[in-house]
Amino acid sequence: MDRFPFPDDLVRAQQEWHDTYRALAVPRPRRATELRRRLFLLSVRIAWHPFWSTPAGWTPAARVELRRLTGGDRQAGAA
Repeated sequence: MDRFPFPDDLVRAQQEWHDTYRALAVPRPRRATELRRRLFLLSVRIAWHPFWSTPAGWTPAARVELRRLTGGDRQAGAA
């Protein structure tokens, strides 16, 4: 059961954000400028998504939950 009804496009954008961030985190990433631009575009898309204007999106916990859901077990490898 999902506590927050995240739209599919928002979930995909957050997943792409994580993937792009990881690609930039490697030493000497290839296409770094392109990746930074992509990260910026995704950040804007996520931050200004209409979901955040709904009652379910008003709470800061919704943003945390979106990152938790889309980050998956990637954080476990970093710990």
